[in-house]
Amino acid sequence: MKKLDELQDIISEAVTKLSFPICPAELYEPISYILSMGGKRMRPALLLMACDLFGGDVDEALAPALAIEVFHNFTLMHDDIMDNAPLRRGRTTVHERWNKNVAILSGDVMLIEGYKLMMQVKNNLLRQILDIFNNTAVGVCEGQQFDMEFETRQDVSIQEYITMIRLKTAVVLGGALKIGALIGGADLKDAELLCNFGENLGIAFQLQDDILDVYGDPEKFGKQVGGDIISNKKTYLLIKALELAKDDRSIELTGLLVNKQFDNTEKVTAVTNIYNSLEVRQYAETEMQDYADKAFKALDAINLPEDHKQYLRDFADGLMVREN
Repeated sequence: MKKLDELQDIISEAVTKLSFPICPAELYEPISYILSMGGKRMRPALLLMACDLFGGDVDEALAPALAIEVFHNFTLMHDDIMDNAPLRRGRTTVHERWNKNVAILSGDVMLIEGYKLMMQVKNNLLRQILDIFNNTAVGVCEGQQFDMEFETRQDVSIQEYITMIRLKTAVVLGGALKIGALIGGADLKDAELLCNFGENLGIAFQLQDDILDVYGDPEKFGKQVGGDIISNKKTYLLIKALELAKDDRSIELTGLLVNKQFDNTEKVTAVTNIYNSLEVRQYAETEMQDYADKAFKALDAINLPEDHKQYLRDFADGLMVREN
């Protein structure tokens, strides 16, 4: 079994070897540019991991793993346009470095390049794997749409939020694992169980991210603590607080959300105090653990050697105690 960091290195090296036409430059240069920004390459590494777990040849899974990475970066390129984001991983975003039209069209061809890579799987698996890839891609778009709608809604439910993070984040993890498992020789039942493991782990991971944004150590978390509070982002914590807050506390929380003139530190402190009084962190941690438990239940049912299952348990445990 290859270690996760080995698989990430394989992907990183393969990304540097991807080549695109030179002309027209403004169509293809942004693709190489965004792919050069790095990142953890976690999604494609999981595809390779799943293939390896079932005894498959990792080299056969490399092209579809790259397809997942190209697709993921395509979504980032378009997300940055929608968010008017100036930076991505500390570097100027594509639409800022070139312009929005370039970023839209370059993203479009990037998606097609992803399909070209995914189609390099063996013919006997092609239709099945393209179906998974299609469903994953549609899910990500649906999740992004829900996320955008939530920005202007004050009545988002916990279940709606879970659905959104499952679609926007978790389905890619599940889809990558399912594709890798099938390439590795898994039967459909085991591939679906591994997909279920990935989706539930992805939801738990995002809930942990929500908690860390408020309660994490900024030195270890790697980004500003309280960023979600400052931007009024609909997270599990905020949605639960809006659900639980009554009378004066409800008025106070609503006032903090609608006030455009505020000191960032004071707002983070005030909202965190409300969260503490309503014990929303405990609710979030319970929900996070519920989804982690669902992931492990699916894992237990997979027909794999125990040492391979332990590899996945260790991976999940490492993901769920991260502080950055």
